[in-house]
Amino acid sequence: MITSAAVSSGRATPLGATFDGEGVNFAVFSQHATRMVLCLFSDDGKKEVRQIDLPERDGDVWHGYLSGIRPGQLYGYRAHGSYRPDEGHRFNAHKLLIDPYAKRLTGHPIWHDALMGYAVGSPKADLSIDKRDSARWMPRSVVVDPSFAWDDGTSPGTPFEETVIYEAHVKGLTAMRGDVPDPGKFMALASDPMLEHLTRLGVTAVELLPVQAFLNDRFLVQKDLTNYWGYQTLGFFAPDPRYLGPGGIAEVQQTVARLHAAGIEVLLDVVYNHTGEGNEMGPTLAFRGLDNASYYRLADDRRYYINDTGTGNTLNIEHPMVLRMVMDSLRYWVETFHIDGFRFDLCSTLGRTAHGFDPGAAFFDAIRQDPVLTAVKLIAEPWDIGPGGYQLGAYPPPFAEWNDKFRDGVRRFWRGDPGRAPDLADRLTGSAPQFDHSGRPATSSVNLITAHDGFTLTDTVRYAQKHNTANGEDNRDGHGENFSDNFGTEGPSGDPEITAARARRRRAMMATLLLSQGTPMILAGDEIGNSQQGNNNAYCQDNPIGWVNWEEADTAFCDFTAKLIAFRKTQPVLRQKRFLHARSRAVDGIEDLFWWHIDGTPMEGADWQDPALATVCVEMRSASGTPSYTASDTVIFAVFNAGGPCCVTLPALAEGTHWICEIDSNRPDAGPTPVEGSDIDVAEQAVLAFVLAARGSPG
Repeated sequence: MITSAAVSSGRATPLGATFDGEGVNFAVFSQHATRMVLCLFSDDGKKEVRQIDLPERDGDVWHGYLSGIRPGQLYGYRAHGSYRPDEGHRFNAHKLLIDPYAKRLTGHPIWHDALMGYAVGSPKADLSIDKRDSARWMPRSVVVDPSFAWDDGTSPGTPFEETVIYEAHVKGLTAMRGDVPDPGKFMALASDPMLEHLTRLGVTAVELLPVQAFLNDRFLVQKDLTNYWGYQTLGFFAPDPRYLGPGGIAEVQQTVARLHAAGIEVLLDVVYNHTGEGNEMGPTLAFRGLDNASYYRLADDRRYYINDTGTGNTLNIEHPMVLRMVMDSLRYWVETFHIDGFRFDLCSTLGRTAHGFDPGAAFFDAIRQDPVLTAVKLIAEPWDIGPGGYQLGAYPPPFAEWNDKFRDGVRRFWRGDPGRAPDLADRLTGSAPQFDHSGRPATSSVNLITAHDGFTLTDTVRYAQKHNTANGEDNRDGHGENFSDNFGTEGPSGDPEITAARARRRRAMMATLLLSQGTPMILAGDEIGNSQQGNNNAYCQDNPIGWVNWEEADTAFCDFTAKLIAFRKTQPVLRQKRFLHARSRAVDGIEDLFWWHIDGTPMEGADWQDPALATVCVEMRSASGTPSYTASDTVIFAVFNAGGPCCVTLPALAEGTHWICEIDSNRPDAGPTPVEGSDIDVAEQAVLAFVLAARGSPG
């Protein structure tokens, strides 16, 4: 059938392979190719049964229509053109290429020298050309029909101020659970046991590490390792085959639908700053072979790549067709899979122009005017390794940003580093020095203590040094400074005093995260005490090091974390969009923020300069300027004590009121406790939160 399918002109849009019920329209971009050949494969993918020159070119889009072609058809491209690496062109028609718009792939490239466009070992290196056919070692692109019968199609639509993010790896979250079907697959993520855990915990959004099809790096495969995290994208539209079962891409849709039904949003970590093809010595798999000079940012010597990402190449987002691909990809995931938002890896790269980072770059402008994408959550990782790449706080609304200053500041305060109290005060109140400008809300700060990159929460209190030898790089990889503390013993300890001290620190840090202004993010597994054995760069550990260990779950800590999340949800004062700046409120003339000494006297400017200050006491109300329709009359007083045991004097009370202790990290199981008197004993390494209530109200 496919050998006799009639060919006609088709359309230049949409790009990709589009099934219309009668046949398939194929359209692919290449500005510099001289000929574009569509290759069709047998059902088992082993035989290339037909080559078809796409008959039309509209501008830089090559296209054609094949009647009778159905979903499931396997295909690829061969692009003809100049092989002149010194001019930026690396066309090699001997190499089968993935369609950048492919909605599904059959698998992953199998490493072989034939995948290289150049002759490996040649004295001319990448200036040479390799004429072996790469098809045997390449996956096939697959024609799909992405239609899906959504029940009501309704996303939870959780506002940022009510959001609690749970960062998870599709496989790692469920690989060690024996009570879920297909562990490690999409469907396991939305199984009943996982939905029960997530809803009991109280998180509102799951942020998934990359799920777009990605490459297993050759140097990892040669060491019997794999690209576990997935930050080497090959297909921006296709879910990675390793996470799919026999249901194909519909399993992603079913997973999202089930999570939505449970009130949980789905966010994706996406990598549009580079691809898995690497530098000039990398393979020719898709973009390089279709139009290297358009897809990538090249150096003045066009043979080489600009590498602001540390991966060998950087996508050329300034090219309109590359920007279009990124925008089309984002819209596809929203419209086809009902994804609720995105976290952009190395987002500074996406805002780079010839003059450096620009918050008005084409990428940001395109997103900010897009009616589909402005309706979902947008989160930036606000740095890359290029010059001027660290841009925390510089992103335009509606972007939120990962806040590494929160991570480092909180870790250092609880570790007992001198002089960290002023920084903690900034972090508790939404990191205003970074984010309070341009009308940005306090929720712009995505607060995290841990993430996939770095120590887990348990490992921050078990290890003083990274232990990455399993990565095969002689422990050179990963962050050198983790602001962690092993309490005198490196690794697990059987000493009950050390174990208790570590537990106190973990509870205090989790409480700090969930009592701070901003948008909290929890690393999957932290709530049950998961450890990565001191590995702070488990990107290649698709094994128990990188997976969440459910068999040794700390259920008590999970209960405490759920308690903190539940408390946060009941307290609008902890979830404000406006920043707290100790300004008087129109409703009562009382300031919205007070800082107190432990003896009940107000903190003065000079007091913050005491390097020994280890206890921060804060009183919070609805921010000045809060509209009446969102204002709350709640008052919260919180104590963050990184030092030894102390006595704290509570703020003075109005007649007929009293303080109720809702959170005490030293007594994680305690219920709400009314306070009699004005002085309270605070344990070492503890967080307490009090709510002002009328006497006689429920305790």
